[in-house]
This record gives sequence, C-alpha cells and structure tokens, in this order.
Amino acid sequence: MKPLFGKVGVFGVGLLGGSVALGLKERFLAEEVHAYDQDPLALEKALFLGVADRVHTEVGPWVGELSLGILAAPVGALAELGKALAPWAHPESLWTDVGSVKAKVVAALEGLLPHYLGGHPMAGSERAGVENAHAGLLQNAVWVLTPTERTSPRAREGVRRLVEALGAYPLEVPPLLHDELVARISHLPYLLAVALNRLVAHSPHKDLLMFLAAGGFRDLTRVASGSPRMSRDMVVENKEALKEAIEELREVLLELEGLLDEPEGLLRAAEEAKRTRDSLPIVRRSLLPEMHDLVVQVPDRPGEIARIATALGEAGVNIKDIEVLTIREAAGALRLSFATREERERARRVLQEAGYRLP
Repeated sequence: MKPLFGKVGVFGVGLLGGSVALGLKERFLAEEVHAYDQDPLALEKALFLGVADRVHTEVGPWVGELSLGILAAPVGALAELGKALAPWAHPESLWTDVGSVKAKVVAALEGLLPHYLGGHPMAGSERAGVENAHAGLLQNAVWVLTPTERTSPRAREGVRRLVEALGAYPLEVPPLLHDELVARISHLPYLLAVALNRLVAHSPHKDLLMFLAAGGFRDLTRVASGSPRMSRDMVVENKEALKEAIEELREVLLELEGLLDEPEGLLRAAEEAKRTRDSLPIVRRSLLPEMHDLVVQVPDRPGEIARIATALGEAGVNIKDIEVLTIREAAGALRLSFATREERERARRVLQEAGYRLP
C-alpha cells in the first residue's frame, strides 16, 4: 500500500516534532522522513531512535523534494524558518506548523509557503527533547487547524488527512480565537505554576514548604517543569491575549477572596468548579467519544498496575485510557477510562473481586 505522503520534512526535532515524525513512521504515512534541526546532537538522537530516515542541519535543494513540510521549531523562530524554506519549497507541496500561538505565525507563513495551513496539536509533556517523543502523544488529541480566507482547498484537505491519519481529531478555529482560548487553558496555567513555585522559592519557610508539598501542589505546578526558555517564548508570543486572561483571573481571585466571608457562596463556587473539573476526563466534545471513568485505590507496590491490567484483560475488559492520580508512600490511585458504561461496571466487579478498593 502506497504511503499517504512522499518525502516529509519535520523542521525541529524536539518532543512534538519527534512525536509527529514517529507517528509518520509507525503508521507508514511517508515514504521517507527527513529531520532538520540546528542542533547536531538532536539529529544524532533522532537517527539513533529511528525518528527520521535522513537528517539535515541546513536547508537546501532537498526541501524541494518534499511533498509535506511540518514546522516544529520554537514558536518565536517559525517566521524566520519559513523565510529560509520558502525559496526551496515545491509549489505543490503542503505545509503546516505545530506552534502554540497562531495569529502571528499564520500571518507570517501563509504568504511565504505554498499550500500552508496553521495547526496546533493540543498535546505535550513537561519532558522536553526528542528522547521523550512517542507517537502515542498525538493519539486522540485535539489538533486545532486555523484556516483563513487565503487557505487553499489543497492545504485544507491535505493537512486534515495528516491529522486524522496520525490518530488525532482536527478542529477548525480562527487563528485569533485560538490564541484567546489557548491563553486561558494553557498559557495562563503555566504562569500560575510559575507563580506558585515562586511563592515557595521566596518563602522564608521554603524547605518546610517543599517537604509538605503534596500531590495536589505537584499536579497543579507540573507544567513548570518543562523547558523554561520554550515556555517563556510561548507565553511572550501570545502576550496580548494572555494579559486579558490575567486580568480576568484577577477579578475571579478578588471575587473568591470576598467569598471567604460568605461560606455558602464559596461552597457554590466550589461545587461549580468540581462540576467543571469532573467533566474534563469524560470528554463531552461531539467529535470525541465519551469515556466512562473508574477510580481505583492502588497499594504502592511493584507490579500493581500490571496486575490491574492483567485482571481486566483476562476478563475481556479493554482500558481506553489510564491516569495516575496520586502516589503516596502507602497507596495511590488510578483513573481508568472505558468506552461504555457496561465495561466500566464489569471492570468494577473484576477489581473488587481482586481485592481493590474503589471509592
């Protein structure tokens, strides 16, 4: 069977670029995957890990042989990268990017590269680098596409086929609206994680606070463990939308401060927050399948996750997703997701019979 694309170039082989490249290779979507990066060590790793078939530290005639190019460099470098690639790009080639900021990037690239459509897969990890890349990062992820009136039908169809073939879900959103939304659900949480860690770092009780920090604090601040430089560039590039989000957050925090003297009002706010947060694992977007969750308490012993998976597998119950919620010295918890309510209830019975506690 012929691959969906001929030669594909991935420009920037960090976590996300590497994951896209692995997805292309594992699903046999490209005849040949080329990787470009200015860091020779990253390219060396990409070859060793099987992320790419060929690697390059300079653009050149090889770019003209690509049927698809994917820009995965840091968002602040995408415009300059596009300028460097434009003279070499084949007129019929497809182009996209995976940057987390879209309005400025799309405005810069759609006039430079042929058949370009901006994109942003809503996937990532606090662990950076191609050595942490894996094709599963994109599985079932929402991949935002940001067409404009200048987007060609060829770009729209071709990039959408790429996204679907990689196992993700394409969702079209205007570039400016994308930036406003992402500022609230991605960039603002990053700044909050930085702020909370700064509170600890500058406290006279820093050592005690770090010792007392439990799972909740660690989960809330996890995103601060990513690459500081890349995260800095990400939020700076979206600073206009982010400043609006920060102002909205100030108003919400002041409202919550006032509710400290109104317990019933604070309870209503907390109940609303719980309903919102609890709805996240059960994805209610019409384009994604609904999931049915089960939380199981797990002793902190080697092999427990394997034991749970084996018990459910032997009973014919398929786990669609798994999330580690907490790990403590004596016990932790897992959230297991199932495709149907019936499978969830079967899983409940199997695990209870195996001796596990389910809240």
